[in-house]
Amino acid sequence: MNSGLLAGVHPSWLPAFSHASDAIADIVNRLEVERVAGITHATDRADIFRAFRISIDSVRVVILGQDPYPTPGHAVGLAFSTSRNVRPLPRSLSNIYAELRDDLGIEPAQHGDLSRWVDQGVLLLNASLTVRAGEAGSHRSWPWKDVTGAALHALAERGGPLVAVLWGREAQWAAAQLNGVDLIESAHPSPLSAHRGFFGSRPFSRINASLVTQGGAAVDWRV
Repeated sequence: MNSGLLAGVHPSWLPAFSHASDAIADIVNRLEVERVAGITHATDRADIFRAFRISIDSVRVVILGQDPYPTPGHAVGLAFSTSRNVRPLPRSLSNIYAELRDDLGIEPAQHGDLSRWVDQGVLLLNASLTVRAGEAGSHRSWPWKDVTGAALHALAERGGPLVAVLWGREAQWAAAQLNGVDLIESAHPSPLSAHRGFFGSRPFSRINASLVTQGGAAVDWRV
């Protein structure tokens, strides 16, 4: 495995990533080829695996998206999250905040930093962890799902309390890696699809209800 790319990853994830070492090596090579060609990427290299800085044992919710925000400066290594100073907020995140308000009455935050969710054991994960800047979906053909799938499989093997939220068509593949895990599936919160099943899906209250049923504690979804 590439120790540089995985710097900062909590050691509890390394056994899972050992099963995807060939995919990780392939991705590292592809990133370098594009870098040499002058292509810039999101997320920044140091934050590609940022979602895995929390321990596997602390995770109780997985929210799975598609790939990082392609707009330069938006992606921070946590799916759907941004830096606190990003304005305007990405439209997908604005839609998430709107659904959070309708679901739990939590008023939308003025910033996009979701790290408070991470501190409570919410794994904010994209199916692919990199993208070419300005080109949405440009790395979806890369073997990223071998990597993120290995992490999801390890979580399923660990057991609950655990809930997985699969947002969008590009997240549905993960169901096969999450055997036995309570799944909440809907359309993606992007402006292209939010009105086709994301709005009104009430994911946050459903997550909390599932966690409590499994003997866990609810998440405080304020950011």
